[in-house]
Amino acid sequence: MSNRVSKAEPPTFFIDRALGRRAVADALRKAGAKIEVHDDHFPVGALDIEWLPIVGERGWFILTKDDAIGRRLLEQMAVASSGAKVFVLASGNLTGSAMADIFVMALSRMQRFAQGNSQPFIAKVYQRGTVQMWQSRNQLLKLLKPR
Repeated sequence: MSNRVSKAEPPTFFIDRALGRRAVADALRKAGAKIEVHDDHFPVGALDIEWLPIVGERGWFILTKDDAIGRRLLEQMAVASSGAKVFVLASGNLTGSAMADIFVMALSRMQRFAQGNSQPFIAKVYQRGTVQMWQSRNQLLKLLKPR
């Protein structure tokens, strides 16, 4: 089994609650992306460590502006253990429409990034739509090894 994303089937993008319900989801749908929204699957107060493993195991691309996912050990371990593909918006202090524009601009780059990098990973998405590795598969999997 490969840990890379297949080119055959278009990915599903999961919109984390931190990004809201509408602006980002609507803009990405309009751009042709398949979208799932946090509140359609999980309770409003669901912790990241509760939903991350489920979404990761479903193979959905996770979009968020919550960079704590890449800084907190339990969240990192949830990403690692589920093989999640996480894209974190590098600038969290933006309007919904600005965040939507960035993710739409980065849509094809995120797909190429996922095809070219083994999961799990956490990548950052920057204002010009560029995508860069933040935490690689090797870095994340090391967190799961007993010390």
